[in-house]
Amino acid sequence: MLIRILVVASFFLSTLLSAQQYTRFVDPFLGTGGHGHVYPGATVPFGMVQLSPDNGIEGWDWCSGYHYSSNTIAGFSHTHLSGTGIGDWCDISVLPLTDTTQIRSKKTLIPFSHQNEKAKPGYYQVKMGNGVLAELTATDRIGYHRYTFPDKKGWIQFDMGFAINWDQPTAGLLHLVDSVTLVGYRYSTGWAKGQKVYFAARFNKPVHELLFINDSTHTTNRAEGKNVRVLLNFNSTQTIECAVALSSVSTEKALNEIKQQVVASFEQIAKRAENRWESELQKIKIDTSNKAQATRFYTALYRTCLAPVISSDADGEYKTYDNKIRRFTNGVNKYTIFSQWDVFRALNPLFTITQAERYRDLLNSLLAFYEDNGLLPVWDISTWEANTMTGYHSVPILADAILKGIKGFDIYRAYEAMKKSANQKQRGTPDYIKYGYLPQDKHGWSVTITLEYAFDDWCIAQVAKKLGRLEDYEVFSKRALSYKNLFDPTSGFFRARNSDGKFKEPFDPLLSEHGFEGQYIEGTAWQHSFFVPHDVEGFAALHGGKEKLIQKLDQLFTAPSELHGEDVSIDVTGLIGQYAHGNEPSHHIIYLYTQLGRPDKAAYWIKVVADSMYKNGPDGLTGNDDCGQMSAWYIWTSLGMYPLNPASGEYIFGMPLISEATLELPQHKKLHITVKKVKGNNQKGIAAIHLNGKEIPIRSITHSQLLNGGQLIYSIYE
Repeated sequence: MLIRILVVASFFLSTLLSAQQYTRFVDPFLGTGGHGHVYPGATVPFGMVQLSPDNGIEGWDWCSGYHYSSNTIAGFSHTHLSGTGIGDWCDISVLPLTDTTQIRSKKTLIPFSHQNEKAKPGYYQVKMGNGVLAELTATDRIGYHRYTFPDKKGWIQFDMGFAINWDQPTAGLLHLVDSVTLVGYRYSTGWAKGQKVYFAARFNKPVHELLFINDSTHTTNRAEGKNVRVLLNFNSTQTIECAVALSSVSTEKALNEIKQQVVASFEQIAKRAENRWESELQKIKIDTSNKAQATRFYTALYRTCLAPVISSDADGEYKTYDNKIRRFTNGVNKYTIFSQWDVFRALNPLFTITQAERYRDLLNSLLAFYEDNGLLPVWDISTWEANTMTGYHSVPILADAILKGIKGFDIYRAYEAMKKSANQKQRGTPDYIKYGYLPQDKHGWSVTITLEYAFDDWCIAQVAKKLGRLEDYEVFSKRALSYKNLFDPTSGFFRARNSDGKFKEPFDPLLSEHGFEGQYIEGTAWQHSFFVPHDVEGFAALHGGKEKLIQKLDQLFTAPSELHGEDVSIDVTGLIGQYAHGNEPSHHIIYLYTQLGRPDKAAYWIKVVADSMYKNGPDGLTGNDDCGQMSAWYIWTSLGMYPLNPASGEYIFGMPLISEATLELPQHKKLHITVKKVKGNNQKGIAAIHLNGKEIPIRSITHSQLLNGGQLIYSIYE
């Protein structure tokens, strides 16, 4: 009877939730302060254009071009990275001006106040200190600007030389082809080498006069140079609208995109962008009666749809960093921005549920990168292999898709690519294979690399087994146990060994070395010594059994929250003891408690982390969002589960943060989640879990169980 009542209540709740508008709960400014490194501007889900303000200030906390602590705007550029740790992109910068007094300065900085700034999904607005009201919106490949000037005299600047942090322009072009059309390009080098962005801009009023600045060569209407800029005056009008289309191939392709745009008003385009976001957000409907929680949840869900981004033109063509023009034929759009070290953990497993239709293109984009570059991407930015961070983590992403039976890509080609990554002749791989671990005297970050390679090799072994490649299965299963070769039973940590087999001395578990020669990337021995998601039983055995490993986990949260060393990693943030939630290596750790039989301890720490590391407002994120991984952790955790092993097809239970939720699943199915409270006599955590009327262990739910939909009921202690 109770089950029937809950089902009926859930039906009425889901009907109510369907009528809600979820975009109103998204705060694009959440995380723009602190170390979140996110941008507040206008974009559509996974769009090529991310039209957002740049403060004109450089530094780590301006990796997205914008930080909430700033009060100046140097332009609105069309490409931005979301939550990364390295500044790049910010291509095709546009700035409305009311005078020309600062135009010879390297950057023109216009003051503004956050009181005059607002944003929502697909739309950004700011009243600048020069009196210009700037409004921005976007489609997949076009950024739309509307500038309302305080009087009839105004200028719009296009700056191909604008750059932040690592990025520097190498060539630029600006060409006014007719009175309402400007085309050009910006070539640059930085984190992305050989990046080329082409554009075509169409204005709603004719250009009255133009002025080129910092150009090498120019004619009446065309200029070229590394730092070329143009000022356009439109004469006798207060409002100027401009559509800027991007292409990775040519100005002609950008012009074609402009010609193909649907004729619509600025308001209509902004509304369509908002509607696209609403469709994304409705894939997971939660009870929004707690507005603060709803804001955190839907802003996180929004952030999971900001990367990867489209990199091909509408006809499928794209240009590689080495100037080869390719055509993407295995899907609709090719994508870039694959931050694999971050997103393999939780974002990609989430995509297998929320992006069922798009996921084929994402997977085929990895294989296209393999065809173009010879290896699967480690960190793909604009077709360039940045080779940033450790592991070969396209492997677990592809393995997860193969093992879940996702269709639409060549699994045999994917398997070939996975093996190629595992046997590459760089990144310490040959010595890892030779010694059974990566010696520290052969390559830096040896502990992290060994642990992550071992997990990636386990993923290959599972795919080999599925495909009947039993010899490969044996080889990679053995390699998957390489983590054991770095375990020090005396200290209980994974430690660096040299090629002579001796542990590197002296050892300090609080030592953080940010450079390339460190033993652990972006962290300490504490944070990296729990990464064995594929063999928790074997990992526990090294410690002397599950209880001993649980004790080690307890110590992690009570260890001193301090870092030692002369070059401490700035990425280690959000410390609780030595648990560092602001960086990815810690994200799975709490869920080890459930895996080891102590879900109550998992529930306790999940609540602590969620309450302290995810807040509303500009300082709401404790660390870089890293292309949506930090946000994906919050989405999974809010739903009461997490992919501890992100290629296992299994989601480990933790502690639900929401009271009700409905997941829109592939094949038009739904999963209704309900949380009810029961008396606990001072007990904490989950008391019981029922899936479609049957009680299941408080351990995990499989991907296939989840996709079958139905009713998942958590009973939690009050």
